Amino acid sequence: MTTTMYPASTALARRFVVPAILAALALASACARAQKSDDELAKATQNPIAAMVSVPIQYNYDQKIGRVEDGHKNYVNFQPVVPFSLNPDWNLISRTILPVVDQSEIFPGAGSQSGLGDVTESLFFSPKKETSRGWIWGAGPVFLVPTGSNDLIGAKKWGLGPTAVFLKQEHGFTYGALVNHISSVGGSGKVDISNTFLQPFFSYTNKNHTTFSVNSESTYNWKTDQWSVPIHLLVSQLMKVGGQPLTLQAGARYWATTPDNGPHGWGARLTLTLLYPK
Repeated sequence: MTTTMYPASTALARRFVVPAILAALALASACARAQKSDDELAKATQNPIAAMVSVPIQYNYDQKIGRVEDGHKNYVNFQPVVPFSLNPDWNLISRTILPVVDQSEIFPGAGSQSGLGDVTESLFFSPKKETSRGWIWGAGPVFLVPTGSNDLIGAKKWGLGPTAVFLKQEHGFTYGALVNHISSVGGSGKVDISNTFLQPFFSYTNKNHTTFSVNSESTYNWKTDQWSVPIHLLVSQLMKVGGQPLTLQAGARYWATTPDNGPHGWGARLTLTLLYPK
Protein backbone atom coordinates (compact mmCIF):
# COMPACT_ATOMS: atom_id res chain seq x y z
CA MET A 1 0.00 0.00 0.00
CA THR A 2 1.41 3.34 -1.04
CA THR A 3 1.16 6.46 1.14
CA THR A 4 0.37 9.61 -0.78
CA MET A 5 1.89 12.94 0.43
CA TYR A 6 -0.03 16.18 0.15
CA PRO A 7 2.42 19.08 -0.19
CA ALA A 8 -0.33 21.68 0.01
CA SER A 9 -1.63 20.27 3.30
CA THR A 10 1.89 20.08 4.73
CA ALA A 11 2.56 23.68 3.81
CA LEU A 12 -0.77 24.71 5.32
CA ALA A 13 0.10 22.95 8.56
CA ARG A 14 3.48 24.61 8.70
CA ARG A 15 1.97 28.01 8.00
CA PHE A 16 -1.03 27.97 10.31
CA VAL A 17 -1.30 24.89 12.55
CA VAL A 18 2.23 24.84 13.97
CA PRO A 19 2.27 28.60 14.80
CA ALA A 20 -1.16 28.22 16.44
CA ILE A 21 0.12 25.36 18.59
CA LEU A 22 3.24 27.33 19.55
CA ALA A 23 1.10 30.39 20.38
CA ALA A 24 -1.21 28.26 22.53
CA LEU A 25 1.77 26.79 24.39
CA ALA A 26 3.23 30.27 24.92
CA LEU A 27 -0.13 31.52 26.20
CA ALA A 28 -0.45 28.56 28.54
CA SER A 29 3.07 29.20 29.85
CA ALA A 30 2.31 32.90 30.37
CA CYS A 31 -0.92 32.04 32.19
CA ALA A 32 0.95 29.59 34.41
CA ARG A 33 3.54 32.24 35.25
CA ALA A 34 0.79 34.79 35.99
CA GLN A 35 -1.02 32.25 38.17
CA LYS A 36 2.19 31.54 40.07
CA SER A 37 2.84 35.26 40.45
CA ASP A 38 -0.68 35.84 41.77
CA ASP A 39 -0.32 32.87 44.13
CA GLU A 40 2.89 34.34 45.52
CA LEU A 41 1.31 37.79 45.79
CA ALA A 42 -1.73 36.40 47.66
CA LYS A 43 0.66 34.59 50.00
CA ALA A 44 2.68 37.76 50.59
CA THR A 45 -0.44 39.72 51.57
CA GLN A 46 -0.79 37.45 54.62
CA ASN A 47 2.79 38.06 55.74
CA PRO A 48 3.06 41.25 57.85
CA ILE A 49 6.81 41.49 57.14
CA ALA A 50 6.80 40.55 53.44
CA ALA A 51 9.48 42.30 51.38
CA MET A 52 6.85 44.23 49.42
CA VAL A 53 5.60 47.80 49.58
CA SER A 54 1.94 47.88 50.56
CA VAL A 55 -0.44 50.62 51.66
CA PRO A 56 -3.39 49.37 53.72
CA ILE A 57 -6.18 51.89 54.32
CA GLN A 58 -8.25 50.38 57.11
CA TYR A 59 -11.66 51.69 58.24
CA ASN A 60 -12.97 50.61 61.66
CA TYR A 61 -16.22 51.20 63.50
CA ASP A 62 -16.94 50.63 67.19
CA GLN A 63 -20.11 51.29 69.15
CA LYS A 64 -21.50 51.17 72.69
CA ILE A 65 -18.42 52.90 74.07
CA GLY A 66 -18.28 53.89 77.74
CA ARG A 67 -20.02 52.88 80.93
CA VAL A 68 -23.46 53.88 79.63
CA GLU A 69 -22.59 52.55 76.13
CA ASP A 70 -23.69 55.72 74.30
CA GLY A 71 -20.45 56.42 72.47
CA HIS A 72 -19.28 55.46 69.00
CA LYS A 73 -16.04 55.76 67.08
CA ASN A 74 -15.01 55.79 63.42
CA TYR A 75 -11.32 55.67 62.57
CA VAL A 76 -9.17 55.09 59.52
CA ASN A 77 -5.68 53.64 59.93
CA PHE A 78 -3.15 54.45 57.21
CA GLN A 79 -0.62 51.62 57.50
CA PRO A 80 2.18 51.80 54.90
CA VAL A 81 4.67 48.94 54.91
CA VAL A 82 8.08 49.65 53.33
CA PRO A 83 10.93 47.10 53.11
CA PHE A 84 14.62 48.01 52.91
CA SER A 85 17.31 45.57 51.87
CA LEU A 86 20.23 45.86 54.31
CA ASN A 87 22.46 43.18 52.80
CA PRO A 88 22.10 39.80 51.03
CA ASP A 89 20.76 38.21 54.22
CA TRP A 90 18.63 40.81 56.02
CA ASN A 91 15.69 43.16 55.42
CA LEU A 92 14.46 46.05 57.51
CA ILE A 93 10.66 46.31 57.39
CA SER A 94 9.03 49.59 58.40
CA ARG A 95 5.37 49.38 59.50
CA THR A 96 3.62 52.65 60.33
CA ILE A 97 0.13 53.14 61.75
CA LEU A 98 -1.37 56.63 61.47
CA PRO A 99 -4.98 56.81 62.76
CA VAL A 100 -7.52 59.46 61.78
CA VAL A 101 -10.33 59.45 64.35
CA ASP A 102 -13.90 60.70 64.62
CA GLN A 103 -15.66 59.86 67.88
CA SER A 104 -18.61 60.97 69.95
CA GLU A 105 -19.78 60.62 73.57
CA ILE A 106 -17.09 58.16 74.62
CA PHE A 107 -18.18 59.13 78.12
CA PRO A 108 -21.22 61.22 79.18
CA GLY A 109 -20.69 64.84 78.22
CA ALA A 110 -17.53 64.18 76.19
CA GLY A 111 -19.02 65.60 72.99
CA SER A 112 -17.36 64.91 69.66
CA GLN A 113 -13.72 64.90 68.62
CA SER A 114 -12.02 64.51 65.26
CA GLY A 115 -8.38 64.51 64.25
CA LEU A 116 -5.13 62.57 64.17
CA GLY A 117 -4.30 59.92 66.73
CA ASP A 118 -0.85 58.88 67.91
CA VAL A 119 1.50 57.25 65.37
CA THR A 120 2.92 53.78 66.04
CA GLU A 121 6.12 53.00 64.15
CA SER A 122 7.56 49.47 64.13
CA LEU A 123 10.91 48.41 62.65
CA PHE A 124 11.50 44.69 62.04
CA PHE A 125 14.93 43.27 61.25
CA SER A 126 14.04 40.11 59.33
CA PRO A 127 16.14 37.40 57.63
CA LYS A 128 15.46 37.12 53.90
CA LYS A 129 15.39 33.33 54.14
CA GLU A 130 13.01 31.20 56.17
CA THR A 131 14.37 28.99 58.93
CA SER A 132 15.08 25.33 58.18
CA ARG A 133 11.57 24.53 59.41
CA GLY A 134 9.89 27.20 57.32
CA TRP A 135 9.37 29.90 59.94
CA ILE A 136 9.51 33.60 59.05
CA TRP A 137 10.39 36.04 61.80
CA GLY A 138 11.40 39.60 62.53
CA ALA A 139 12.16 41.70 65.60
CA GLY A 140 13.11 45.24 66.50
CA PRO A 141 11.93 48.40 68.23
CA VAL A 142 8.49 50.01 68.30
CA PHE A 143 7.89 53.72 68.90
CA LEU A 144 4.83 55.70 69.96
CA VAL A 145 4.84 59.28 68.63
CA PRO A 146 2.42 61.79 70.25
CA THR A 147 0.80 63.20 67.13
CA GLY A 148 -2.71 63.18 68.63
CA SER A 149 -4.60 66.40 67.92
CA ASN A 150 -6.84 66.11 70.98
CA ASP A 151 -6.44 64.98 74.61
CA LEU A 152 -9.25 62.44 74.09
CA ILE A 153 -7.65 61.05 70.93
CA GLY A 154 -3.94 60.99 71.75
CA ALA A 155 -2.05 60.16 74.95
CA LYS A 156 0.52 62.99 74.61
CA LYS A 157 3.22 60.52 75.57
CA TRP A 158 6.34 59.29 73.82
CA GLY A 159 6.61 55.52 73.97
CA LEU A 160 9.26 52.90 73.29
CA GLY A 161 9.56 49.13 73.47
CA PRO A 162 10.34 45.86 71.66
CA THR A 163 8.29 44.18 68.94
CA ALA A 164 8.49 40.80 67.21
CA VAL A 165 6.55 38.70 64.73
CA PHE A 166 6.79 35.05 63.72
CA LEU A 167 4.70 33.07 61.23
CA LYS A 168 4.59 30.03 59.01
CA GLN A 169 2.95 29.58 55.61
CA GLU A 170 2.09 26.18 54.12
CA HIS A 171 -0.63 24.68 51.90
CA GLY A 172 -2.56 27.97 51.78
CA PHE A 173 -2.50 28.43 55.56
CA THR A 174 -0.78 31.26 57.40
CA TYR A 175 -0.49 31.27 61.17
CA GLY A 176 1.59 33.13 63.71
CA ALA A 177 1.57 36.11 66.02
CA LEU A 178 2.77 39.70 66.34
CA VAL A 179 3.59 41.13 69.76
CA ASN A 180 4.90 44.38 71.16
CA HIS A 181 5.16 46.25 74.43
CA ILE A 182 5.15 50.04 74.71
CA SER A 183 6.09 52.00 77.82
CA SER A 184 5.92 55.78 78.01
CA VAL A 185 9.30 57.54 78.19
CA GLY A 186 8.22 61.18 78.33
CA GLY A 187 5.62 63.67 77.20
CA SER A 188 3.08 65.99 78.76
CA GLY A 189 0.27 63.44 79.17
CA LYS A 190 -0.91 62.82 82.71
CA VAL A 191 -1.34 59.04 82.39
CA ASP A 192 1.71 56.79 81.95
CA ILE A 193 1.57 54.01 79.37
CA SER A 194 2.54 50.36 79.83
CA ASN A 195 0.67 48.27 77.25
CA THR A 196 1.34 44.83 75.80
CA PHE A 197 -0.17 44.15 72.37
CA LEU A 198 -0.74 40.57 71.20
CA GLN A 199 -2.05 39.67 67.75
CA PRO A 200 -2.35 35.95 67.01
CA PHE A 201 -3.56 35.32 63.46
CA PHE A 202 -4.73 32.41 61.33
CA SER A 203 -5.83 32.47 57.69
CA TYR A 204 -6.51 30.26 54.69
CA THR A 205 -6.16 31.38 51.06
CA ASN A 206 -7.90 29.31 48.37
CA LYS A 207 -7.06 28.88 44.68
CA ASN A 208 -9.19 31.92 43.78
CA HIS A 209 -7.03 34.08 46.08
CA THR A 210 -9.86 34.56 48.54
CA THR A 211 -8.60 34.62 52.13
CA PHE A 212 -10.60 33.75 55.23
CA SER A 213 -8.97 34.87 58.45
CA VAL A 214 -9.47 35.19 62.17
CA ASN A 215 -7.31 37.20 64.55
CA SER A 216 -7.31 39.09 67.79
CA GLU A 217 -5.66 42.46 68.42
CA SER A 218 -5.57 42.23 72.19
CA THR A 219 -4.06 44.78 74.56
CA TYR A 220 -3.17 44.35 78.22
CA ASN A 221 -2.90 47.56 80.24
CA TRP A 222 -0.41 46.95 83.06
CA LYS A 223 -1.43 50.19 84.79
CA THR A 224 -5.07 49.17 85.17
CA ASP A 225 -4.64 45.35 84.95
CA GLN A 226 -7.28 45.16 82.22
CA TRP A 227 -7.55 43.34 78.89
CA SER A 228 -9.14 44.60 75.68
CA VAL A 229 -9.80 41.59 73.41
CA PRO A 230 -11.49 42.05 70.02
CA ILE A 231 -12.02 39.00 67.78
CA HIS A 232 -11.99 39.66 64.01
CA LEU A 233 -13.63 37.47 61.38
CA LEU A 234 -12.51 38.68 57.94
CA VAL A 235 -12.70 37.84 54.24
CA SER A 236 -10.38 39.38 51.65
CA GLN A 237 -9.97 39.12 47.88
CA LEU A 238 -6.91 39.73 45.72
CA MET A 239 -7.71 41.50 42.44
CA LYS A 240 -6.33 43.91 39.86
CA VAL A 241 -7.98 47.17 38.87
CA GLY A 242 -6.47 48.86 35.85
CA GLY A 243 -3.37 46.73 36.31
CA GLN A 244 -2.99 47.77 39.98
CA PRO A 245 -2.93 44.77 42.33
CA LEU A 246 -4.91 45.27 45.52
CA THR A 247 -6.91 43.46 48.14
CA LEU A 248 -10.35 44.28 49.51
CA GLN A 249 -11.17 43.01 52.98
CA ALA A 250 -14.38 43.16 55.00
CA GLY A 251 -15.48 41.65 58.26
CA ALA A 252 -16.84 41.96 61.76
CA ARG A 253 -15.27 42.51 65.15
CA TYR A 254 -16.64 41.27 68.47
CA TRP A 255 -15.32 42.61 71.76
CA ALA A 256 -14.93 39.51 73.91
CA THR A 257 -13.42 41.47 76.81
CA THR A 258 -13.16 45.21 77.30
CA PRO A 259 -12.87 47.75 80.14
CA ASP A 260 -16.04 49.56 81.21
CA ASN A 261 -14.93 52.67 79.32
CA GLY A 262 -14.19 50.72 76.12
CA PRO A 263 -16.38 49.55 73.21
CA HIS A 264 -18.86 46.71 73.62
CA GLY A 265 -20.57 44.23 71.33
CA TRP A 266 -20.00 44.24 67.58
CA GLY A 267 -17.93 46.47 65.34
CA ALA A 268 -16.85 46.42 61.70
CA ARG A 269 -13.73 46.63 59.54
CA LEU A 270 -13.20 47.40 55.84
CA THR A 271 -9.71 47.55 54.33
CA LEU A 272 -8.33 48.51 50.93
CA THR A 273 -4.67 47.54 50.46
CA LEU A 274 -2.66 48.78 47.48
CA LEU A 275 0.17 46.38 46.57
CA TYR A 276 3.46 47.24 44.90
CA PRO A 277 5.37 43.99 44.33
CA LYS A 278 8.88 44.14 42.91
